[in-house]
Amino acid sequence: MSSINLIDSFQEFKDAENIDRPTLMKVIEDVFKTLLRKKYGTDENFDVIVNDQTGDLEIFRRREIVEDGNIEDDNLQIPLSQAVKIEPDYSVGEEVYEEMDVRDFGRRAILAAKQTLAARIGDLKKNNLLKKYADRIGEIIGGEVYQIWKKEILLLDDEGNELILPKSEQIPTDFFKKGESVRAVVKKVEMRNNTPIIILSRTHPSFLEKLLEIEVPEIMDGLIVVRKIVREPGERAKVAVESYDDRIDPVGACVGMKGSRIHGIVRELRNENIDIINFTANTQLLIQRSLTPARINRMDMDTEGAHADVYLEPDQVSLAIGKKGVNIKLAQELTGFSIDVYRDVQDQEVEYDIDLDEFSDEIESWIIDEFKKIGCDTALSVLELSVEELVRRTDLEEETIRDVQKVLQAEFQNESE
Repeated sequence: MSSINLIDSFQEFKDAENIDRPTLMKVIEDVFKTLLRKKYGTDENFDVIVNDQTGDLEIFRRREIVEDGNIEDDNLQIPLSQAVKIEPDYSVGEEVYEEMDVRDFGRRAILAAKQTLAARIGDLKKNNLLKKYADRIGEIIGGEVYQIWKKEILLLDDEGNELILPKSEQIPTDFFKKGESVRAVVKKVEMRNNTPIIILSRTHPSFLEKLLEIEVPEIMDGLIVVRKIVREPGERAKVAVESYDDRIDPVGACVGMKGSRIHGIVRELRNENIDIINFTANTQLLIQRSLTPARINRMDMDTEGAHADVYLEPDQVSLAIGKKGVNIKLAQELTGFSIDVYRDVQDQEVEYDIDLDEFSDEIESWIIDEFKKIGCDTALSVLELSVEELVRRTDLEEETIRDVQKVLQAEFQNESE
């Protein structure tokens, strides 16, 4: 045989790597041109033809006919006496197209071709995988847990491709078992040591956004737009939405009848509290809404400094701050304003209060100044705020604040006695 069917010989590569037939044919052609260059020093006078229907490969060599004894290059020239054996009508100066027997390359060359093909197919697979997932960044995909390690989880997609879900991209309360199906968003794709690495995330805001698109048809249809999402994974998330149709209530559409739409998302996010709020260009109103579930009484804003002082009823302060300060932190991220909350005591009767300056003999003046900078110029104003809140809003150490509060509390106890 002067031709060889390479589809049978190389079929395992095509099946395993899921490479389309035309691409495989092109790779085989390139591999044999490389062999020709190694054997003859050039492939310019060779035509490598791969039939993409049958898989047959044929190699033709073109050589110029010269007089016997005038051969300078056996690869580029053929003597007339040898040419007429191929076709009696040949004459000097003509070109001879001669089909080559692939078996002449030898077993070693064919083995080298298979090894080269394996490497080329591997590179193709990597590039295809890289491009496939680079185009899907921000999309939700599903995978099956294959291996669990301390710092990350290895997932396999439907085609057996490896996906990585790092511990840092998992919700703190996530717990997965081998074989379990997991949904996550494609965060980034990168090459490490010439290997494509697909990083997934369940903590990125886009994961919540895509879940909302799945559950809320109005978002997918463009009738409702998600303006911004901020999250503290596993704790709380705030989503600002806006409707382009006055007839649609964006908050109601996202929550669904009796919470039917939002409940599925909450379960997926391990019971993460999700606040859906109406977006508005009115910054003051947006800040008010962002502090949900707290209700505020009044607000002083410094637009240029992007700062707001919010005053609430005493029982609303803890709601505004939230567990571990999560609620106020997310409100600040959502609005872009730094927010300080205060108990609104202007309408409440207070028996007495003591100016901080009265404690100058027990508390250093620079410490008193630190409290004054945040609007706490009396003993009650300092005692009404938690230690954690004072640490956050001042440059004072926790121990210093506790000592100050002990001094102030002792004064009120003595007064009551």
